[in-house]
Amino acid sequence: MGEDNHSLGSRVFHIIRENILAGKYTANEELKEKTIGEELGVSRTPVREALRQLELEGLVSIIPNKGAYVVGITKKDIRDIYEIRERLEGLCAKWAALYITKEQLDELEEIVFLADFHAKKGNVEQLVELDNKFHETLYRASGSKEMYHVLSDFHHYVQRVRKITLTSEKRAADSNKEHMMIVEALKEHDADMAEKLASQHILSTVENMDRIGWDVLVS
Repeated sequence: MGEDNHSLGSRVFHIIRENILAGKYTANEELKEKTIGEELGVSRTPVREALRQLELEGLVSIIPNKGAYVVGITKKDIRDIYEIRERLEGLCAKWAALYITKEQLDELEEIVFLADFHAKKGNVEQLVELDNKFHETLYRASGSKEMYHVLSDFHHYVQRVRKITLTSEKRAADSNKEHMMIVEALKEHDADMAEKLASQHILSTVENMDRIGWDVLVS
């Protein structure tokens, strides 16, 4: 029974976190246990546990005798995440060049091919999903479960920002070309080049965000 409760609490936690990161809940908005419980068809207990866990992640602030409020992601949070990602994604690609399997390479090539198709069609939802798959496959290819978990969390935290950046036809096309170049370096097992290209890919994303304007990205 305890395991069922834990699974339910985990599911509620992930749903609320997803809604915060996707912008369904805005900064300073109150998260009412009763309302969320009714929406998800659960009691207040797993909602309360989820909110406590989200407070530990810094996404929610619980004020005694008042309630739980959304903290959300700030401009500084996003900049910090991308600076950390720039360094870690380079290392991830370097390791991937050493450990990637043929199946993972084939998967990355297929993702790049599909992304090129959807970029030309302007299908943003599909591009975001394919971007998720590309980076998730790259993280797994590093051969490090620690690297996978850390980078997956960071990638997920900035999902709303990534969606906005990929609405730009030019950035969507450029991003996929950068992915393609990373794949070529991985195919050659060129660890130094893969590291350089993966780091530059993140830097190019930040440069694009500077052009869009941070107030647009975080509002």
